[in-house]
Amino acid sequence: MEVILLERVEKLGVIGDVVKVKDGFARNYLLPNKKALRSNAANRKVFEANRERIVAENASRRAEAETEAKTIDGITLTLIRQSSNTGQLYGSVAVRDLVEALNADGHKVSKAQIVLDRPIKTIGLFDVKVALHPEVAVSIKVNVARSPEEAEMQAKGVNVMEAMFEKDEAGFTEDYDPNAEPGDIASSAPAEEAPAEG
Repeated sequence: MEVILLERVEKLGVIGDVVKVKDGFARNYLLPNKKALRSNAANRKVFEANRERIVAENASRRAEAETEAKTIDGITLTLIRQSSNTGQLYGSVAVRDLVEALNADGHKVSKAQIVLDRPIKTIGLFDVKVALHPEVAVSIKVNVARSPEEAEMQAKGVNVMEAMFEKDEAGFTEDYDPNAEPGDIASSAPAEEAPAEG
C-alpha cells in the first residue's frame, strides 16, 4: 500500500514522502496513529493544502521535544529490585517501570517514547533510548541494583557480581608428604598404631 507520511518515521521517510509499505503496517500502525494518509488523488490534494500547517506543527512539537531532551539526556535512573545471588531479578524492569521512575523525577514521558528491545532481567547498568519525537532521541542510563550501596558501586564502574564472587588467588592447596605411599590419605595428625589382635 502507498501512503503519504505526515511525520518522520524511522527507516521509512520524512513528512510528505510517498512510500510503499506492507498493508498490515499501514492499517495497524501508520493510519490509526495518524502518521500517514493513504496515497490517492484526494488525499494528495488535502496534504498539499495543509502541508505548511503540518510542517509548522511538527516543528513546534520538535522544539518542545528538544527542550525536554536537555533535561532528560544522560540522566541515570536507579531502580532497587530483589534478585538472586547470581544477579537474576525476581521479575523484570519493563517500560512501565521506567515511565513511572521518569515521571516521579518530573519528566513527562509516555510508554510509546521509551525504546526498550527486551525487559531488563539482571542487575547492572543499561543504556535505554528515549524517543521524545521522531527526530529527537536521547539516551538515559538505568542502574538496576539490590541496594543503594550496590547502585553506588555500579555507578563507579564496579561489577558487583564479580566483586561478590572474587576468586582466591592462592587457590586450593593440599599438604604434601614426600614419604607417603601412593594412595595414602594425607592427615595432619600422626597415624595411630592399630591394636594388635591376640
